[in-house]
Amino acid sequence: MSETMKQLKHYQMYINGEFKDSNSGKLLTVINPSTGEKISTVPSATREETQEAINDAYEAEKTWKFVPAATRGQYLHDCASAIREDSEHLIDMLQEEQGKIRSLAQTEILFSADYFDYMASAARTYEGEILQSGNANENIMITKQPIGVAAGILPWNFPFFLIARKMGPALVTGNTIVMKPSSDTPNLALEFAKIVDKIGIPKGVVNFVTGPGSVVGDELSKNKKIGIISLTGSVSSGKQVMASAATHMAKVSLELGGKAPAIVCADADIDLAVQSIIDSRVDNNGQLCNNCERVYVQEDVADEFTKKLSDKMSAIKVANPITDKDSGIGPLINQGALDKVAGMVDRAVEAGGKITAGGHKVEIENGYYYEPTVITNVKQDSEIIQDEIFGPVLPIVTFKTLDEAIDMANDSDFGLTSSIFTQNIDTAQRASNELEDGETYINRFNFEAMNGSHSGWKESGIGGDDGRHGIDEFLNTHVIYLQGHPEKAQG
Repeated sequence: MSETMKQLKHYQMYINGEFKDSNSGKLLTVINPSTGEKISTVPSATREETQEAINDAYEAEKTWKFVPAATRGQYLHDCASAIREDSEHLIDMLQEEQGKIRSLAQTEILFSADYFDYMASAARTYEGEILQSGNANENIMITKQPIGVAAGILPWNFPFFLIARKMGPALVTGNTIVMKPSSDTPNLALEFAKIVDKIGIPKGVVNFVTGPGSVVGDELSKNKKIGIISLTGSVSSGKQVMASAATHMAKVSLELGGKAPAIVCADADIDLAVQSIIDSRVDNNGQLCNNCERVYVQEDVADEFTKKLSDKMSAIKVANPITDKDSGIGPLINQGALDKVAGMVDRAVEAGGKITAGGHKVEIENGYYYEPTVITNVKQDSEIIQDEIFGPVLPIVTFKTLDEAIDMANDSDFGLTSSIFTQNIDTAQRASNELEDGETYINRFNFEAMNGSHSGWKESGIGGDDGRHGIDEFLNTHVIYLQGHPEKAQG
């Protein structure tokens, strides 16, 4: 059946407890990246409708912040339960609009439920302080209070989990939130809005507005009623948001791009390193901010490592993850992403790079597929080493000494994650102290824990997510000086 004959699904925005379309009548079309087919439409909101959502959230926060934290946390527990009950449907939707393989789609949905539960538990654990005063009969109390209205600007690579990562800490600490899903992957967010509505979160506390970044994102960044802007996205988007937020001094929490280096030392368990780096590269079809993006391997083991890595990368099955359960890697998100990855590889080859695995687009059902690729003989100052690829490509550079490896790993505008493979505790300790990244993984694949801290250095971001530090992002500090005057007491 042709696309013109199909009835596309349609999802509505969720503002102040109501599902609605845009008064503009304009729609955004969502594409299945596995097949290139149109699958749905969503409203394209106006600036005025975005302002409406912000105003509703602003009014709702006046009462929401006084709801007991434990009650706010229970709403998050209810979200988690509802997600698990509807998990198979949500997994199907995630595969359709984003292109994940089945196992990773399942992980994202269920991990999101776990994340809501984790953040719900913070309702009874985030706390203030009481300090000693230099004055007689005085207490100095540091309390934590909600910032107000949060803006959550979501990416397309983890469109469901990032709802939990932003909404969970925002709500449990007494903030309300307006979220803008990516225009590539808005369906899951608007489907999740049905869960929000079903479990009875008060009107205006959670809102979803769809539309272009130049309208919705711009208003969320510039509106003076927004107290904190939490964005996961590109460096360029982060810089734009930061500049806009500065006009009214809104707090920003920005998780941006990465160019994660992996260092493989001569004493490493080579098989462990190979598998961990593959898992850290092809995860989410190579589209993850903390994916391994470049490999530095010591000369003594470079040939062995490269052969084993290339053989395993070549063996990964590229297929439609919806129809082929054995698919090891699915599509990139859209044609632009595919062209970017292919262009970077082609230019690296033109500059002298040698392909040892992959290196080509794959034609499957008009989807956006690229082979898992390994490329050697590239230079440290080359585009493919310095710029984020965001696809299943591993460029390899060799090194002689650990000094050299650390220097090259740190030679980047990014600083999100890094990894090192070694059986020498001194080497691991030195790398963990000298690598300039928010996270370093030692002898394991790149993926963070919900109770850890996920934050970037350099152009990879400001602020952070997860754990108690992620909760603190959504809180203001309020200091109270309470001095008693017993001589004036009655009775």
